Amino acid sequence: MSTGRPGTSLAGRLTRSGFEDAARAERLLQDAGLLALVPDPEETLLGPLAEVADPDLALLTLAKLAGAVAGRAEHRSLLAGLLTEPGPGRDRLLAVVGSSVALGDNLAAHPAHLAMLADTTPGTGVPAEEVRAELLEAVGADPAAAVPVADDGGHRAIDAMRRAYQRRLLRIAATDLCCQEPISQLPAVGAALADLAAAALEAALAIARADLDDHGAGVRLAVIGMGKCGGRELNYVSDVDVVYVAEPVDGTSEEDALATGARLAAGLARACSTASGEPALWPVDAALRPEGKNGPLVRTLASHRAYYERWAKTWEFQALLKARHIAGDPELGRAYVQTVNPMVWAAVQRENFVEDSQAMRRRVEDNVPAAEADRQLKLGKGGLRDVEFTVQLLQLVHGRADESIRSPHTLTALAALAAGGYVGREHAAQLAVCYRFLRALEHRIQLYRLQRTHLMPTSETDLRRLARSVGMRADGAQGLTDRWRVVRREVRRLHEELFYRPLLPATAQLSAEEASLAPEAARARLAAIGYRDPGGAVRHIAALTEGVSRRAAIQRQLLPVMLGWFGDGADPDAGLLAFRRLSEELGTTHWYLKLLRDSGLAAQRLARVLSTSRYVSDAMSRSPESVAWLADDTELAPRTREGLTAEADAILTRATEPVPAVTALRALRRRELARAAAADVLGVPTGARSAASLTVAADVVLAGALRVATAQTRAERGLDEDPTRLLVVAMGRLGGQEMGYSSDADVLFVHDPVPGADSGIAQDFALAVVTRLRKLLGEVGPEPALEVDADLRPEGRNGPLVRTFDSYAEYYDRWSSPWESQALLRARTVAGDPELGHRFTALVKPVRYPAGGIDASVEREIRRIKARVESERLPRGVDPARHLKLGRGGISDVEWTAQLLQLQHAHAVPGLRTTSTLDALAAAVGAGLLDAADAQTLTHAWDLASRLRDAIVLWTGRIGGAQADVLPHDTQALAGVARILGYPSGSAGELEEEYLRSSRRARAVVERVFYA
Repeated sequence: MSTGRPGTSLAGRLTRSGFEDAARAERLLQDAGLLALVPDPEETLLGPLAEVADPDLALLTLAKLAGAVAGRAEHRSLLAGLLTEPGPGRDRLLAVVGSSVALGDNLAAHPAHLAMLADTTPGTGVPAEEVRAELLEAVGADPAAAVPVADDGGHRAIDAMRRAYQRRLLRIAATDLCCQEPISQLPAVGAALADLAAAALEAALAIARADLDDHGAGVRLAVIGMGKCGGRELNYVSDVDVVYVAEPVDGTSEEDALATGARLAAGLARACSTASGEPALWPVDAALRPEGKNGPLVRTLASHRAYYERWAKTWEFQALLKARHIAGDPELGRAYVQTVNPMVWAAVQRENFVEDSQAMRRRVEDNVPAAEADRQLKLGKGGLRDVEFTVQLLQLVHGRADESIRSPHTLTALAALAAGGYVGREHAAQLAVCYRFLRALEHRIQLYRLQRTHLMPTSETDLRRLARSVGMRADGAQGLTDRWRVVRREVRRLHEELFYRPLLPATAQLSAEEASLAPEAARARLAAIGYRDPGGAVRHIAALTEGVSRRAAIQRQLLPVMLGWFGDGADPDAGLLAFRRLSEELGTTHWYLKLLRDSGLAAQRLARVLSTSRYVSDAMSRSPESVAWLADDTELAPRTREGLTAEADAILTRATEPVPAVTALRALRRRELARAAAADVLGVPTGARSAASLTVAADVVLAGALRVATAQTRAERGLDEDPTRLLVVAMGRLGGQEMGYSSDADVLFVHDPVPGADSGIAQDFALAVVTRLRKLLGEVGPEPALEVDADLRPEGRNGPLVRTFDSYAEYYDRWSSPWESQALLRARTVAGDPELGHRFTALVKPVRYPAGGIDASVEREIRRIKARVESERLPRGVDPARHLKLGRGGISDVEWTAQLLQLQHAHAVPGLRTTSTLDALAAAVGAGLLDAADAQTLTHAWDLASRLRDAIVLWTGRIGGAQADVLPHDTQALAGVARILGYPSGSAGELEEEYLRSSRRARAVVERVFYA
């Protein structure tokens, strides 16, 4: 006898075999009835029992079965054979009794059902007609009859039907539970359960007919399966959703036929769910019928059609997606499906269809009781409904034009959506695995007591049993719980990514012809929404969508919607052409079309930038990977100075040749130009002005190019050390950190020979370095040039390109002109020797911030120069009111006004000691030197003019040129610029008026402040 000490006796073996109550298991192994069947149960059964989901439950049920077969020789022999003979029969029996209390009780009540387990014929994959015949024969009905009628309409037939159902259910469960990969077996199990439910409904209808005197001869009645039964993916225990359709037989009035049909439908439901000698099967739920529970139970086909044509809500068409004839008159059932199907696939064109479907999903979530929310397998977040709603919405949106995705079966439909390119293959595979896992859990939970539930258990024992039943014995309860949570998160993520795609409502709003991209319909639509060359656009569409490739399939989904988005831009034709070129460049990559289809932002943003900005179009064609930025606002945010500096340092550290190194630096700047441009066109708030990010990129590239030029010059001359220290000083808009997309880099070059160095060698070295720097950054190459302009140096173009520090000191002390003091207000050290930078900043301080301010003669000189600039530098023939830089109230007016205030007062007002125009205006207000309203007027004018200059570059894609600083007269150009600045379509005139008004007001302030 056992001592009861785990690990050293039978109790230990039981514990290691998975028994929780070893003491009870020891007693059960000594059960007299069980010993009569299995002389040595410890040796015979302990190993097999260790494999089942719940060894304790299995052993207890075997003891019950042993008692139930006592005195029944045939059943006793059958059970003994199953238990003592290793093989599939014993495996099926133990798997069933180790997973389901309810099925074990059924076996105890009906030992004859053991034959279903001894017979190893699979319970799945059985033809539906064979199952139908089996249940009809059980109630004495002829399966071959046009209208089968049971031989009895009372409880005897009902119980016979239910026992036949139980036997078939045992076969299905045994097949399911013995499968080594329960998740892979799931679709076959769902189909078998749906076929069994359909057969039961057919038998129940035969019983209902038998209960009527004329067997319902005056009516043709069809039972339409809905929900999971209709989709052939039923659970073990579920309401069976149905809709009834009836037609009178010749000679019977419609009223009488409907009354008879209602009695048959009610009798069918009673046969399945009323109390009787055998347990009820499941409720028959007809709530999905027209008008729900408030509508008649049975309708004619014409009545159904009229309701769906006039009154049905969005969710009702979604429910009809799974409609399938399952019992009763097959011809009428097929007619019903043929009638509603066209309406199902046209429903997406209803107003707010997608939004209604999304709202319905949210309502379902909101109605989950709070106490159940974290346990729901079906209705909660990350549950089965997330997958099902996602698949069904994608089917309904795209299925009107693609019959291949119309399957009512969730997993089949998901595979078809993936094959058609509507869902990424990886996403579809993830969703399918998660769905199978959740359904497998649902099946096992329901199978335990054959009760309808969708809640995860909470007890350790139940979770342990569940884990073992789905093949996670080693993981245990905690492992199962962890995996379930991961699956929920994954399902929710994919659901939100797919179910709320912006493409879905946009696609739904298209007509069937528009969605199909039929050439004539497309040409008419393109002309209507603003394409100048609809014929050319149709050719682009054909080039992108022809063929059977996955790439063409995804383009056929994208283009119907994107054509409209291109149409919202200022130049739809250019947008579509740019999209074609980009797609031909990137279409074979694994990420491009997937990103456009799946991202919540990328496709619409791409359409906007391509149809609005030639500059961004060109940038993306040169750097196609930048398309990925459109899906993530953080990617459109400017990189930090520290980040770009580190990246530049990494480039130069790896580099071995100067030209490729600087080309890589120029590519870095080009990337940041593209990033800023895309954010500007899209109006994405990035937390920084584009001018600041463009300046940082230029600063980093200048510093890197100086490093390369210095190293190359030193190497060419065979020097171990530099004979002089070098400094690059930013001037102009670069110095003010106000660079635009067309800005040059205005600089001064300074050098300071190291002690003991020959001055001639130092000057020659410095000149060689800065000349090389300008060439490396400015020469034509694969990456955009950065023109380095040193014209603001002492003596301008007539002076040396680079001077020593001492030469600058002497020049500023003896010969400096007022315009040079003014130019130095923007001076900012940007690259080179830091100590030299500090010295230079200190050197120019008294020049740009003169003690006591400037005297009246200097003020007059500055005003004279400004007037001369206005009269001489303004391009001939340009309206002064439209020139953004030199025109009245333009950028120059505002900057000269701010700079005059700085020259006059910066010595006494520290806030004016800034290189920034807008900061100087704000400081002037703070010091009481400028009226706040005047400053606001100047700020607005300067900001608008600067943005307009950038917008002209973004619209045209051209840097420089005679018109780069002129407010366009051309209507299309002005409209394009307006769209870039965020004005709605048709607002070109409004933008023009705003600029002219803003510049007039600014000029009035300039006249009063600058020319006073």
